[in-house]
Amino acid sequence: MHPLDNPIWKALTTSQAHLAEVAGVARKFPPEITALAGFPEPSCEAFDSLAQLLTKQRAVGLFFDDPPVLPAGWSILLQGQLAQMIHEDGSKPSEPPAPIAGLVELNAADVPEMVALTQLTKPGPFSTRTYELGNYIGIRRDGRLAAMAGERLRVPGFAEISAVCTHPDFLGRGFAAFLMKTLMQRIRRRGETPFLHVRADNARAIALYEHLGYRRRMLAHYVVAAKPQA
Repeated sequence: MHPLDNPIWKALTTSQAHLAEVAGVARKFPPEITALAGFPEPSCEAFDSLAQLLTKQRAVGLFFDDPPVLPAGWSILLQGQLAQMIHEDGSKPSEPPAPIAGLVELNAADVPEMVALTQLTKPGPFSTRTYELGNYIGIRRDGRLAAMAGERLRVPGFAEISAVCTHPDFLGRGFAAFLMKTLMQRIRRRGETPFLHVRADNARAIALYEHLGYRRRMLAHYVVAAKPQA
């Protein structure tokens, strides 16, 4: 089994196990970090375990190999296909592009702007403590957070680039590519391989990622599932 076949579960049982909330065979991140959860395989036991963890929230994000059939009482609030892409060619890019002015390291003080930018551009789930999962960087223009990107899931040997987004006022300036190349170089220097997830119908983003040297590894099914009402 490839380490990225079940990436949320793998992260929560290895590199990010210290963040895991655990019940039975299920694990999840604290909701302030991300709504993602996982288990070894979908089963009634797995969903029963997951329900025990959902005390602060009712809905949770899950990845599946195939379109899932949820146990009785569970409901699907949102679903779609994700392309998992991996950057296996360590020579491309070998260096980030020429420096772009305004590159900043993002931290707790930047959370309100980070949350606002992700709510506007919707690159995927992002909450008040998501930045704790890895390195987050951004570009500022005229005192505004114009673009950002960071790291989310971590499994041994791999780091996921996530939350790649640009404010509509600053599109077309190459900010997303620059931020991704910068993160990719940092990940490579740690001896890890970059990967990412993107909506399978997001042709513009996929074209950018392919240009940067990513290839599609597999399709996953993303589901926001709500536990049965008590």
